[in-house]
Amino acid sequence: MYSSQTLLRLLQGCNNMQRLKKIQAQVHINGHQHDPLISNKLLSFCAISRSGDTTHAHTLFTHIENPQTEAFNSMIRSFSQTPSPKKSFFYYNLMITCGVPSPDAFTFAFLFKACERSRAETKSREAHASAIRYGFVSDVLVATNLLSSYSENGSIDSAKQVFDEMRERDLVAWNSMISCYVRAGLHDEARMVYDFMRYSEVGPDGFTLVALLSSCAEAGALNFGVRLHRLADESGLCDRNMIVCNALVDMYAKCGRLDLAWGVFDSMSSHREVSTWNSIIVGLGVHGRGDEAVSIFDRMVVTGVRPNAVTFLGLLSGCSHQGLVREGLHYFGLMSSKFKLKPGIKHYGCVVDLLGRAGKLEEALTMIRSSHCSEDPVLWRTLLSASKIHRNAEMGEVANENLVRLGARNAGECVLLAGLYAETGDKRAYAEMRKTIRTKGIKTAPGWSWIEVEGDVRRFGVGDKSHCDSDAIHEKVKEMVHRAMSIGYVEEKSKLFVVEDSRGCHSEKLAIAFGLLRTTEGAGLRVVKNLRVCRDCHALTKFVSKAFGREIIVRDRVRFHHFKDESCSCNDFW
Repeated sequence: MYSSQTLLRLLQGCNNMQRLKKIQAQVHINGHQHDPLISNKLLSFCAISRSGDTTHAHTLFTHIENPQTEAFNSMIRSFSQTPSPKKSFFYYNLMITCGVPSPDAFTFAFLFKACERSRAETKSREAHASAIRYGFVSDVLVATNLLSSYSENGSIDSAKQVFDEMRERDLVAWNSMISCYVRAGLHDEARMVYDFMRYSEVGPDGFTLVALLSSCAEAGALNFGVRLHRLADESGLCDRNMIVCNALVDMYAKCGRLDLAWGVFDSMSSHREVSTWNSIIVGLGVHGRGDEAVSIFDRMVVTGVRPNAVTFLGLLSGCSHQGLVREGLHYFGLMSSKFKLKPGIKHYGCVVDLLGRAGKLEEALTMIRSSHCSEDPVLWRTLLSASKIHRNAEMGEVANENLVRLGARNAGECVLLAGLYAETGDKRAYAEMRKTIRTKGIKTAPGWSWIEVEGDVRRFGVGDKSHCDSDAIHEKVKEMVHRAMSIGYVEEKSKLFVVEDSRGCHSEKLAIAFGLLRTTEGAGLRVVKNLRVCRDCHALTKFVSKAFGREIIVRDRVRFHHFKDESCSCNDFW
């Protein structure tokens, strides 16, 4: 006969389901199946252990007489960690309706984790209300998980309110708030939270640095990124945390410093993984150095590292930006034939973009129709963009018809199509598209540009006059245009119908003007833009680089442009 204490000791040392089922059999043989300590221990292993089984946990749960808080917590926690986190809500609702005396702090901590995993904002708010009602919202564990839930759901204001009301903040809370702002593109706010964190008793860890390095990469904040690199070095994270090192490679590449990205990459020679190689391949790709991306890919395969879908995305993007059609098609074929990876919509998008930019529009159309993604609007948008580049109205209309058929035509496509009609001289079609844009009140996404000068990151919108030195900045734009014209720049008067919220000086011109005002003569400028650079701004920046003797690096939505002495690294191929 096994006593309850003996069975509990056996359960304590259990490490797999096969052994657990043998112990469970002994529990029934010895009549201990109604012992709450034993039944909860059995349930806990099945529900929470990595070697557990949620299906078996559910079976055990249904046989527990009058399950109490601990049993419900096990089930809520179990499903919060599965691909079906919303099932946690079922057990919480059952817990309340069954008349269990009270949920506890762990109940809400696990429930908010389920909200976070399922990205269910409404459920987060409902659970938040319940936590207030039961008096657990001030618990640091509950509050931290609630903050993470709102953060993951993009509920910035709610996350900030929870964060501000926390009486005690642990490292997870600080990291969640920083990550929330970074994901929302609020880089100044993320940095401000980090500044407050530095004066608290909580120090940053690898997760803090990865989030902040991601922010630096998006905003082009190189100087801040260098400071974070120094901090990572001093704390030893560069020696033992591969994720931080990968984030450094990505940050330097996206801030236009491939030389520094290479430096970090080379320092990782003894512990590179596929994500490390991906960071440098993607970095080379967005800089238009597809041939080097191909070379690194071949080197990666030789070292025995197996590429994944992200690897091929970076590789194909690099081929597209440099016009390497033959190489791009070759590696696209290898993806499935040699590495048994199924191309996704983004891979097909890269190939359609590759063919489209090279003027092979018929081949791009064939690629779309033969793919398993032909009903995805992304491919037709890519074809429409290529049609605009090559002024092919017929192919543009094919793309447009499919977007209309799929119910997926948006503001960007209407503006693109209007521009295409204008450039091909189709006044009637152009007038009709202008009417469509006007009558439907179509608004395009606002353009933003960021520039970092002496650690200060400034953001500019279209025609932005919100800065204290706006008058001087706009005067500098006039000077830029005047000096550029004196050496050959001719303003490209776009025939494209401009929607109301896009009027005014483009954001990258203002950012460059600010950089010229605030930096010493000859210093390089780095600008990040959230949209594609237009032809006129591209042409102007080439001449500005020569007129002012500056190297200007602009990263737009598509790629990097390195301007110097009236030329651009993209060779006007973007």
